[in-house]
Amino acid sequence: MEKTLIFGHKNPDTDTICSALAYADLKTKIGESVEPVRLGEVNGETQYALDTFEAEAPRLVQSVANETSTVILVDHNERQQSADDIDQVRIKEVIDHHRIANFETADPLYYRAEPVGCTATILNKMYRENGVRIEKNIAGLLLSAIISDSLLFKSPTCTQEDIVAARELADIAGVDVNDYGLDMLKAGADLSGKTSEELISLDAKEFNMGGKKVEVAQVNAVDTDEVLARKEELGKAMNATIEEKDLDLFLLVITDILNSNSIAVALGNSGQAVGEAFGVKLEDHTALLEGVVSRKKQIVPKLTEALEK
Repeated sequence: MEKTLIFGHKNPDTDTICSALAYADLKTKIGESVEPVRLGEVNGETQYALDTFEAEAPRLVQSVANETSTVILVDHNERQQSADDIDQVRIKEVIDHHRIANFETADPLYYRAEPVGCTATILNKMYRENGVRIEKNIAGLLLSAIISDSLLFKSPTCTQEDIVAARELADIAGVDVNDYGLDMLKAGADLSGKTSEELISLDAKEFNMGGKKVEVAQVNAVDTDEVLARKEELGKAMNATIEEKDLDLFLLVITDILNSNSIAVALGNSGQAVGEAFGVKLEDHTALLEGVVSRKKQIVPKLTEALEK
């Protein structure tokens, strides 16, 4: 029997990896043939979660159509963020918490999108709806995803549903939410040994905004100055990506996870749109975005509006 592949977006984050693993676990327990896979390398934060809860990362794939005819998407829906050959397979389901854009299918599908802070919060409910008990290690992975996407409940994307789910999952996993969460976030903010190319692709997503091709990359840091000290080399890597992908804008967002602010570095022909979107003046392509930590809720909507004018 052919397996359905379950995966999240390119440049996977903790929600993408952990949600793929958890949904594959749920699907398997209700008798379906599935396999979780990933479309990119595992970052330090996610690896910390995997190690803590003794889980293996999903298998890395470069394409999906050569393995299966059906797939399930978690934590994304926009085609440019998915597998390169996504148009060659049937999307059977989508479980997501993002905007719906650049997405259509030839066949009906199960589509579940909820305005919560994390895909894992939806999956927590789906376990209950299917009458399946969440095992300790799966609870830990789902908890890790919520902590990551909500920046330990500091992000404006975080809802009460996310907080309640996290508390429930922490009890099952047997960890303290705050202690574990801070350790995990700090593991993800350890950028030592990362090349500039790695830094700008750790958590990068491509968007179509007002007919413009935009990439928004986000890096979490304990000390943003350490990242900014590498601004020149980061700029070279960003410009190389702009040329390679024919981007109109590459926005690098360096987020201070302790103080809940971000530094924006904007390059490309549409770089001025960042200043317009946030009401700031870019100096040497750089500006402080006070109180901005969420790409989904605070960055993408404002940037889209600015580019559509």
